[in-house]
Amino acid sequence: MMLIPTHHFRDIERKPEYLQPEKCVPPPYPGPVGTMWFIRDGCGIACAIVTWFLVLYAEFVVLFVMLIPSRDYVYSIINGIVFNLLAFLALASHCRAMLTDPVRTCMEMAFTLLGRGASFPEKLDKPVSGRSKCLLGAVPKGNATKEFIESLQLKPGQVVYKCPKCCSIKPDRAHHCSVCKRCIRKMDHHCPWVNNCVGENNQKYFVLFTMYIALISLHALIMVGFHFLHCFEEDWTKCSSFSPPTTVILLILLCFEGLLFLIFTSVMFGTQVHSICTDETGIEQLKKEERRWAKKTKWMNMKAVFGHPFSLGWASPFATPDQGKADPYQYVV
Repeated sequence: MMLIPTHHFRDIERKPEYLQPEKCVPPPYPGPVGTMWFIRDGCGIACAIVTWFLVLYAEFVVLFVMLIPSRDYVYSIINGIVFNLLAFLALASHCRAMLTDPVRTCMEMAFTLLGRGASFPEKLDKPVSGRSKCLLGAVPKGNATKEFIESLQLKPGQVVYKCPKCCSIKPDRAHHCSVCKRCIRKMDHHCPWVNNCVGENNQKYFVLFTMYIALISLHALIMVGFHFLHCFEEDWTKCSSFSPPTTVILLILLCFEGLLFLIFTSVMFGTQVHSICTDETGIEQLKKEERRWAKKTKWMNMKAVFGHPFSLGWASPFATPDQGKADPYQYVV
């Protein structure tokens, strides 16, 4: 039987009369593995477009204002390659964070939900591979039906929670997102800049996104500083293919953008790494929820997010984290 703390923020769900399985509509059959995940939120889509526009603006200023007009070809080639590589990785990480389902629904998670020894319903037991018994998908919406609950064959004393908003059986450490309209397990927060929730399945890509944006912002600021010094020493008409006033305006805007995003993404990167190392999401820290899952080392927590074992794939947005033999779903029961 699962231990239920008195302050688990599920007061409404502890009472049997609130489960009301007869009011839930059966969930649609889960789509095939690899189906693209996309949140249709106007604000999030606008923020994602703005993000791409700002990165492309920085790309334009760096290339056509600073590097191409430069007479130092070695300096231009090296910095051009580095900046473009970091910008490409940043945008690729943004796409993966935005288009990846933030939840990894696994057999281990369901057993934790149902309690040790409960039978597992056949309709959810569809492992993607022999080693990773996971379904990539959000918590099934509307699965708290009477038939589904009966199929779980719960033993006396076992407890399930129902989300009254999306009518789904809520796994442990799950919170409802009003934008995604789903329960998201290990939800850290909903980020409008990636138009998605940051959860257990896309946190790696979000961390990489903040890291690469911080790096290109720092790189752009350094190049702007060197370019200003060069233009002050030389003739302004020779240090850029644009007029001096246009050059100054473009550089100042890039400097402001780089400084702003360097601070913002550096803070976000630091908080995300801290959250991963402590295995406690931002919402769990904010609500001060009681820790009910087994404590692991910081290195194991990092590998649970970025994959086993440590490799260069940790820095790649194209490498899907491999959980290996790790069990990220260990709880105190």
